[in-house]
Amino acid sequence: MSLCFKLCGYQTVCHLVQMSTSVDPRTLLSTGAFTESGVEDIHNKLLEYEYLHDDMMKYDQLVREGQSVATLHGFTHGQPDRSTRYRDVLQPAGFGDELRVPFMYKGSCWGFLTLFRHHGKPVFSEEEQQLLEALAPSIAYHLRQASVGLSPSPAMITENGLEPGVLMLSDKLKPISSNLVAEQWLQLLRQQEGIHEDGLPAPVRVVCLRALSTATAPARLCIPSTDAGAPWVTIRATLLQGGQKHTGQKQLAVWFEAAKATDMLPLMAEVYSWSERERQIVQLIVQGFSTKELASALHITAYTVQDHLKAIFLKTDVSSRRELVWKVYSRFN
Repeated sequence: MSLCFKLCGYQTVCHLVQMSTSVDPRTLLSTGAFTESGVEDIHNKLLEYEYLHDDMMKYDQLVREGQSVATLHGFTHGQPDRSTRYRDVLQPAGFGDELRVPFMYKGSCWGFLTLFRHHGKPVFSEEEQQLLEALAPSIAYHLRQASVGLSPSPAMITENGLEPGVLMLSDKLKPISSNLVAEQWLQLLRQQEGIHEDGLPAPVRVVCLRALSTATAPARLCIPSTDAGAPWVTIRATLLQGGQKHTGQKQLAVWFEAAKATDMLPLMAEVYSWSERERQIVQLIVQGFSTKELASALHITAYTVQDHLKAIFLKTDVSSRRELVWKVYSRFN
């Protein structure tokens, strides 16, 4: 995903490099990243500090606190060396200031934009922050509409659905072994990010970092498919027990599998702006509930069910239950 800013009439946003990232809005884990030259060499370190280490002005903090834009210079009151990320990563790479923008739409975050300015250049100004703050909702809306889609090859899809891929890594995120499908997923993700054939794609790296961290949040994310007939993919990671005794190091298992309803429906609810009640109704419709059964299960009237269905059809751009079931059901079967 490349977010290139051509800001006609504004000359202030200059002398910088950018890193843009799409995320799963439920976990804030990266589903894909684009880095300009100058950031590529430190990208993996930045992900490590984002998901594995304590630091200030992290994206989950900005989202949680509702901050639409922040700069490291402003956040630290002109003392950026208070940040371990700055001391260990940014300063050695020649950067003097960092600006962060979470792309928020209707309360959900769909991506991040990080801009870096080199030492010796002015820190990010109020005018620049206001400009990017004004652009962010529009960018977030389009990210929400498009998400980051993958197109699995026909060889990866069998009669039983998406063939699972399995990847084993060390706790230093060095690949140990994998099956063929995992290699195909890695190649697809590398192509999407434009990284070299030995690089570990951002979605895989961040689920591993989450699994290695002390965070209680799940180490998984869901990525939509661009192919209407192909399932969405869930990437999960877990820290294996007992591996250290035999190999001298901890090991991680990562697997790629067709997204289940429990993984996918919450993300589809975000994409289509379903309310919590509408999401419940869709989930029950997929299970084959009739209007009468829906009303009984949710303790509402049949008329209220019909009102919810009209709203769901409108938001999802379908005109019948059959179309709705096909649109949802085909994604995780």
